Amino acid sequence: MKKVAVLALLFGSSMMVSSSVEAGDVTAGAQKAAQCAACHGKDGNSINAQWPKLAGQNEKYLLKQIKDFRLGAKEAGKGRAGAQMAGLWGNVSEEDAENLSAFFAAQQTQLGAVNKDMLELGKTIYFQGDAERGVPACSACHGASGKGLNAAGYPAVSGQFPEYAVKQLKAFASAERNNDDNGVMRDIAVRMSDKQIEAVANFMLGLH
Repeated sequence: MKKVAVLALLFGSSMMVSSSVEAGDVTAGAQKAAQCAACHGKDGNSINAQWPKLAGQNEKYLLKQIKDFRLGAKEAGKGRAGAQMAGLWGNVSEEDAENLSAFFAAQQTQLGAVNKDMLELGKTIYFQGDAERGVPACSACHGASGKGLNAAGYPAVSGQFPEYAVKQLKAFASAERNNDDNGVMRDIAVRMSDKQIEAVANFMLGLH
């Protein structure tokens, strides 16, 4: 219980980051977004759970992922792995990356219905965590409505495909994905059971 409280305190204090986040140009980003539409949809709402929804995602987080994919392509074990994404972002300018991030952040995320079998456990983990396992509440960083916090770089999770969320949480748990600042998500995900991961991922689909 003590560690959960400490984590929550740390996350809470991290949220007190300046809200001064430089914004890209949404209109310019819309023109560049056509190259993303095949996988992520014209407005960032992918129709295939294999690819994440980008609509409504926080701008600062999106920009970090682009930079991390670039880094991952150049140096093994650094940034974020993903040959397909790294190849796509390799020649995108900093300005285009900022504008694309701004465009997708300005779009509306499409929500989905929560599997009723996952609702109770998912809600508990999201809002309360699991003290016995040392898992803090997801809402501490991602907010009560799942919108995250742009200034701190915490991503929005509301409306995300459960399949994609499960994949990312398990990747953090195994450290296959390691581009989380200070290893925060790796430390949390590794403490979660598969059942908890699946439940909270399904709960977030309808969170708003």
